[in-house]
This record gives sequence, structure tokens and C-alpha cells, in this order.
Amino acid sequence: MTAAAGADLASRVSEARIRLDEHVREMVAWHFNPETGCDFWLEYAAKLDFDPRERISGYDDLKLLGHFEDEWLRGGPVRRWVPRALQDSPIMVFETGGSTGLPKSRINIDDYRIDYEMFSETLSTESFPPGSDWLMLGPTGPRRLRLAIEHLAQHRGGISFHVDLDPRWVSKLLKNGKRHEAEAYKEHVIDQGLKILRGHPGVQCLFTTPKLLEALCEKVDLVRAGIRGIFCGGTEMNAQFHRFAREELVPGIDFVPTYGNTLMGLACSRPFDEAQKDYTISYYAPHPRAIFDIVDPDDPTRTVEYGATGRVMLTTLTREFFMPRFLERDEGERAEPIDLYPWDGVSNLRLFAPLGQTVTVGVY
Repeated sequence: MTAAAGADLASRVSEARIRLDEHVREMVAWHFNPETGCDFWLEYAAKLDFDPRERISGYDDLKLLGHFEDEWLRGGPVRRWVPRALQDSPIMVFETGGSTGLPKSRINIDDYRIDYEMFSETLSTESFPPGSDWLMLGPTGPRRLRLAIEHLAQHRGGISFHVDLDPRWVSKLLKNGKRHEAEAYKEHVIDQGLKILRGHPGVQCLFTTPKLLEALCEKVDLVRAGIRGIFCGGTEMNAQFHRFAREELVPGIDFVPTYGNTLMGLACSRPFDEAQKDYTISYYAPHPRAIFDIVDPDDPTRTVEYGATGRVMLTTLTREFFMPRFLERDEGERAEPIDLYPWDGVSNLRLFAPLGQTVTVGVY
């Protein structure tokens, strides 16, 4: 990197930080205002010895609120999370996977649409042609992913086809050692996907998970099936699978790794450099609506150095959902800002090591 390029990136990093601090002040003013905030945060503020709207002037000040607790989202009443200013809106509730106990619930109105419209701007019109149809071969049910992919297709002028897939059933089979039944269920899911591909030639775009993509490619040549772009996400999306997908599974198809969840939205990956052949995947959260910090697992107040391993701490800041400093179940290496995303990212994302023996990955 030249000195001029380095200076330009530093300037972009500084500008992004200024926008983030402004956004934090706006979101804190919204969520802690008795007229617009939700019951949970208004009750939380009543127990503090300060007014967050007065004390929190930027992102670093969110530490005054402590860490968002996992258990707060498990169970009801779910309407305590609905901002008063939005209480007359049509409310949806989406759940997390449920692999670590009672599923966490998050209310949604328009966030999933906004998140996926932002992501749509990053997709190539050549690989994900406007007007083309999609196949969503992934978790359905109470997860926002099903509606999000449908909205993404619609936003780009297409129609989305879906399969029925219950990842909790897969996880239950695996936990009980019923691998043969889990394989049979996977075959059932792949068979549904194949029928859609064969019956609807307008499908040119695909969302799926690494495990399901590999299983699908054992049955069909996706290039011949007309697929031009694949948007793929899941726990097992690592550099090894990234290379395998590009070079062996789907050569000639645009392959876009992503990291998303119910609590955050959708993080984009660093564009693949064909010349460098670097298959390391680095994800960047959708600033300023969501932010990654890669922190010391033993001292989450400390951000690790670039390149060092840490736990993902996620902050989500939208008008619908305020979640400061939540310690995710993932870990990775802190990634430096890049021109396209001038803020910190995370590389080599994987399950947080201490949870490795207790979480069943299933279809992801």
C-alpha cells in the first residue's frame, strides 16, 4: 500500500467512526426516550444512576450499559422489545437456531428488508441478474432467513423458491446419534431443491449452506443447471471450503460467502482476489447498523490486536432493535479495515472454542 493510499484509508476509517458515533447518539436518544423506546430499555434505564441520553456521546460510551445478556431474549413477553413509536406496526418475530437452549426471539418490522437491500447493492448484476429467480435451500420456519431471501429476490425483480427445512430436527437426530436418519433427511431436502432446478429454468441465483451445497453438487452440475451466482453462509464456511467451492464444486459460478444471523443482519465478505488466490474469508458488519469488536475472551473490555484471535462482540443499532456489546458464540481473528469497508472485520470465523463440545452445527 502506498503512503497516499494508506492516508486515504485512514481518512475513510476516521469518517466512518464519526458516522458511527453520530448514529449511536441517535439510537440512544430513540431507545431511551419514553415516547419512542421499548419497555425493556426504559425499565433498564430507570435502574441506572444516569440518563443514557446525557452520558452516551459515542460508541465507546456504550460500555456504560454493560453487556447485553443472552437470556434477555429467551422467552417473553416479546412485546417488551417493541419500541413504543412502532407499536402499531405489523410485528414479526424471528428466532435464532435454538442450538444452545430456548431460542432467542427478536422482533422485526422492516430491519430484515433494509439489511438485505443493503446487501443487494454489493451483488454483481452479471452474476445475480436482476429479474432472475432464486432457490433458497436453507433453514426455514421461524428464522428470518426465509423471508429475507424472498425479499432479496423480490427487491432484485425475481421470485424466490423454497424448500421445507427444519434444522432443529437435523440437530436432534445428530445429538441422538441417528446419522443415517439425518442423511436421509438431507437427501429429502436436496431432492426438493433438484425438482425446483429442473422445473423452473428461470432460477439463476442460489442461497444455501456449505453442507447443503456440497450435497447438491453431488447430484447436479450447477453451471449446466443455469446457476450464475451463489450466496452461501454457515458455521463451516472456512478458507478450506472456500477454496473447495471455487475450484471444485462450482468453478465458473460467482461464489459469495456471507455471515448473517437474526441479531445482526448480514455481514459482507472481503471481495475475492483472483490473482492472490487468498481464500481467507474476512467479514465486515453493516456499519453503522451493526459493529464487530474482536475481544479477549477473558477480558471482553479489551480489543485484541489485528491478526490476534478473540471472541466476537456484536452491537446492533437500529430503530427496531438495540443490542449493545453482546458476546456472540463465534470467534476469529481481528481483520483490518479495507477501502470498501473502512472499519474492523473478523477473519476465519468459527464456533467459539469453549462451546465446541456443546453446540451441534447440523445443516450449517
